[in-house]
This record gives sequence, C-alpha cells and structure tokens, in this order.
Amino acid sequence: MSPLTNDQVREAVRERYAAAATAHRTAPATSGCGCDAGCCGDAGHDERAVASSCCAPTCCAPTPFEAIDPITSGLYDEADVPFDAALAASLGCGNPSALAELSPGEDVLDLGSGAGLDVLLSARRVGPAGTAYGLDMTPEMHELAQQNRADAGIDNAHFLLGTIEQVPLPDAAVDVVISNCVINLAADKDVVLREAFRVLRPGGRFAVSDIVFLTQIPEQLRGVATLWTGCISGALRDIDYVDKLTAAGFANASVEVTRTYDREAIAALATQLDAAALPATMTLDEAIDALAGAVASAFVRATKP
Repeated sequence: MSPLTNDQVREAVRERYAAAATAHRTAPATSGCGCDAGCCGDAGHDERAVASSCCAPTCCAPTPFEAIDPITSGLYDEADVPFDAALAASLGCGNPSALAELSPGEDVLDLGSGAGLDVLLSARRVGPAGTAYGLDMTPEMHELAQQNRADAGIDNAHFLLGTIEQVPLPDAAVDVVISNCVINLAADKDVVLREAFRVLRPGGRFAVSDIVFLTQIPEQLRGVATLWTGCISGALRDIDYVDKLTAAGFANASVEVTRTYDREAIAALATQLDAAALPATMTLDEAIDALAGAVASAFVRATKP
C-alpha cells in the first residue's frame, strides 16, 4: 500500500471531522451524537459519529459524557465544564487547557479547536483581559464552535478557519499554544511546530495533549487512512516529538505519558477500522497486536526561549 500524500491525509481528516460536526449539529438534545433513537442493541451506532475520529461519543451512553473509545473517556471534570454541547462533541485525548496552567490576561491559541471546548475553557481561565483563539480547517466544525461560543455567551473566544500549517495570526501573537489530539493528524509535523514557535511570544509555552508511539509500528500500517484519522497512524515516537520540538527552536521539550493503550483498548478502537483497508499481508488481529502497548496519550510541553 502506497503512503498517503499530505493532501490525502488532510482530506481524510477533514471529511471525518466534518461528519462528526454534522452529526452533532443534527443530534437530538438528549443525544451525544446524530443517532436514531433505536441505535442501541442490534442497530448499532450511527457510523457518522462512531467513525468520525479517535474520540467519538456514543448515542447509547447514559450521559453525553461517556465515550465509546478509551482515548477520550474521563478527560474532564464534568462539574468544571458547563459547556455541555461542546463537551459532547469533544474529540480529544487530554485536557490541554488545564495542562497549560493558564493565567488571567494571557492570550492562547488552540490548534485544531474542533467544537471549541478547550477554547471556551481557556477563555474562562484567561478572563476578559485575555483572549482565546481556536483554529480549525473544517468549516462544519468552525460553524459548530461559533454556535457553542454564542450559546456559552463568551466574548473573549474567537474562532479562525484555516490550517495549523499556516496559522492566520502574526508573529509573537500569543502566550500559549495548546492542542488536543490534533498534531498527530498533521502530515508535516515540522511545519506545524515551526508555526507554533512563530506565533508564540518569547517565553511562551507549548502545552498540548497528543497521541504518541512508545515503540515503532509496522511501516505498512502508516498508509491506512482510517488509522490516520483515528489518531494512531500519524503519531510520532515520543523521542522524535522532543527532537522535532528542539529542531523548531523550542527549549525544555518533554513528553509525559498519561495513558498507555493495551490490547483491549486497541481492539475497542479497531471498531472504527475497515479491515479491508489493511495491507494484504496483515490481518486485523495482527494490526491490533502491533499497536497494543505501543500507543499512548501524552502531555507534550516546551517553551520558546
């Protein structure tokens, strides 16, 4: 199987996140996704939501906060998150707005802001003297985030439409760059990290949640589009993440693993994977075995000198 081009990766990600946004916009008020009432049991989940990303809420959950895959569950304290719609549509693997330890008056940028949850939380933490920007390349997610911002009544949150490879902000525009399970989806991480460095002010902080590899995975799995959009195939090795941050100009780069995914967890994620998309030489069980214990969520930190 030939490696995906950068454009193919970007389009695959865009399509699946657009489907996630559409599912949430059309969902009933009591549902965490765009599922029919009879989705539980034999009918299964609405494929638009289940296959939308690495972190897709289930319409069959007793509350909108329960998720079907092990990456997204238990990341936020519900009592601390009043933005129910944004939380229900959250597709992350961590809580970067808490990781960044934001202070009143700071300006923050969320790369790949999706439905806007981390931007809204950040805007609340930096207060009226600060600003929280969210950047997303998917028009459907951008529209959903704008709706969530209006519903939340938060004035110091601003959502931008564009790619994380070309951030539409000037140099030295923000104090903190955050991201939640998005940089692993970028085909060219070096460009993304250089852009993060560019928009940060001197002394600024890079504080993201992301998926990383703890060991190498078989090269043939990196060509599977559904693994890219499932937050796995495009991930960096933990040591490579540090090297790339350093090469971009950052100092004090580190990766702190927060969750490692065992075979059971990877098997749960594999419900998103079309076995027909796998290399002809690999079965689904072999793919799961190759990924078990090799994939983790992590906090990734660095500073701009």
